[in-house]
Amino acid sequence: MITAARKGEAAGTGLVIFDCDGVLVDSEPIAIDVLIETVAARGVRIGRDAAYRDFLGRTLKTVSAALWADYGVEMDETALEVMRHRLYARYRDALKPMAGVFDMLDRLDAASCVASSSVYERIEVSLKLTGLHDRFAPHIYSATAVPRGKPAPDLFLHVAERMGVSPRDCVVIEDSPAGVMAAKAAGMAVIAFTGGGHVGPARLEAQLAALKPDAILGDMQTLPDLLSSLRECQQRA
Repeated sequence: MITAARKGEAAGTGLVIFDCDGVLVDSEPIAIDVLIETVAARGVRIGRDAAYRDFLGRTLKTVSAALWADYGVEMDETALEVMRHRLYARYRDALKPMAGVFDMLDRLDAASCVASSSVYERIEVSLKLTGLHDRFAPHIYSATAVPRGKPAPDLFLHVAERMGVSPRDCVVIEDSPAGVMAAKAAGMAVIAFTGGGHVGPARLEAQLAALKPDAILGDMQTLPDLLSSLRECQQRA
């Protein structure tokens, strides 16, 4: 299906904004493993629970600052480049699209785009490896384009402006507490997605529910039906 966004007709149709990692692609367990391995190679051990708690859904800039502040690990450009190459190599071996995502996109009747905390290169690699890039290009946005990453609203507001859609007509699909908070701060509806492989290890379900998203989604294939239900609720309100 060619969405309205692909035809440049997003205004007035509403907009579904997808996070990438942990929503469109099941990448977060891979990324956390690579982060832990990279930091361990620099002499510091970080537990998996702490890694999920402190780094999930954050920009690389934020992760680097936290590693220095909390663990005394300085991630210079060389270290970051090594981590990127290791991550992409692991992606080529193991990265998969989220279960049901293609069926969902075939049924989606709203404009859509991608907005991620990752650098654009990583988003592009993830989407191309999983066959999703052409479903969204050129409507792919990175937090590197705005002053503040999630949980600040900057990225989502930037996307709404670029796509020509009012924030109140946007629905964000997010898997991390930082992302849900960012969507709420932007004045957008937000659906918390709990179908990724990282949600259990990160103990995210209770955290996401506590943030009171507009809905919680466990099966990506059911998103079109959920969006229809949300629209009906808004019309009755």
